[in-house]
Amino acid sequence: MSASDWRKLLKQLEKKPEIQARFLRFCKPKDRKFGIAKYKCTRCGRYGAHIQKYGLHLCRQCFREIAEKIGFKKYI
Repeated sequence: MSASDWRKLLKQLEKKPEIQARFLRFCKPKDRKFGIAKYKCTRCGRYGAHIQKYGLHLCRQCFREIAEKIGFKKYI
C-alpha cells in the first residue's frame, strides 16, 4: 500500500471514527527514522539523490535546475 492509498482510505473513514482509529493504529505506514524514505524533495517529491545540506531538501535534478536562482555559482 502506497502513501497515497492509505490517505485515500483515511478520507473514506472520516465518518466512521471507531474504524478510523483502528485503521490508524494498525494499518498506517510507520514513520521513517532513517534511510532513503525519510527525506523527499520538497519540489518534486522524489526520494533518491537527496541534497539536504544547508537545509535545501532537494533532489539533484531539481537542484541543478534552480541552483543559479538560489545563489550557487559552482554546482557541478
